[in-house]
Amino acid sequence: MNPVLKDFPQKTAAFLSKLSKNNKREWFEANRGLYNSDFLEPAIEFIVEMGDKLIDLDHEIMAIPKIDKSIFRLHRDVRFSKNKQPYKTNAGLYFWNGKAKKMDSSGFYFHLEAKSFGAGVGIYVFPQNILKKYRDVVSKPAKAKELHSIVQSLKKKGYSVLGENYKKFPKGYNGDFPHSEYLLYNGIHGWYDGKNHKELEGGKAVGRVLKIFKDMQPLHKWLVKNLL
Repeated sequence: MNPVLKDFPQKTAAFLSKLSKNNKREWFEANRGLYNSDFLEPAIEFIVEMGDKLIDLDHEIMAIPKIDKSIFRLHRDVRFSKNKQPYKTNAGLYFWNGKAKKMDSSGFYFHLEAKSFGAGVGIYVFPQNILKKYRDVVSKPAKAKELHSIVQSLKKKGYSVLGENYKKFPKGYNGDFPHSEYLLYNGIHGWYDGKNHKELEGGKAVGRVLKIFKDMQPLHKWLVKNLL
């Protein structure tokens, strides 16, 4: 067992809990050592281990254990936000298909908060060029049926599938065919909402999250094949 991940996510969750109660730069700088040992180091190890396993699901997967690569930074841009707290209080780790830029690509995402976690697969919001391509694809009844079959399979396994955003069909697209509701999406991703860290404790985090990622892999493969 990787010694760094033996106590993951407990130590990271404890750090995030402390940060949520002391969301100030002064506290963060005074506890940078704790950030390094309980947040950054486990995140790096998780990415390395998960990346080695995800390569079997997608040989073009990008798993880069650095801030602003697979590790989302904790620092918040508060310039245009009413919330002036300088730090996020969650860990966000992302593995994406290398055919496109990170946030334009389908990928595998792990989200950790002080008392809960989540895991998802897909594209959260389509960039404009991908949105157009997506609409063109799901306008074809055979492709819409294919996507719907994947979505229904994920739902039967207990996962959510999110992304429906619009109330009207986009201009220039005909919604008069089965499963045309996918034209109302501005992104699409499968999601597992973990209520309890106990699912991940005892060195089980990588294996448990990988199982979720494997379940949702068909959605990732459909997006990569049709959009990237």
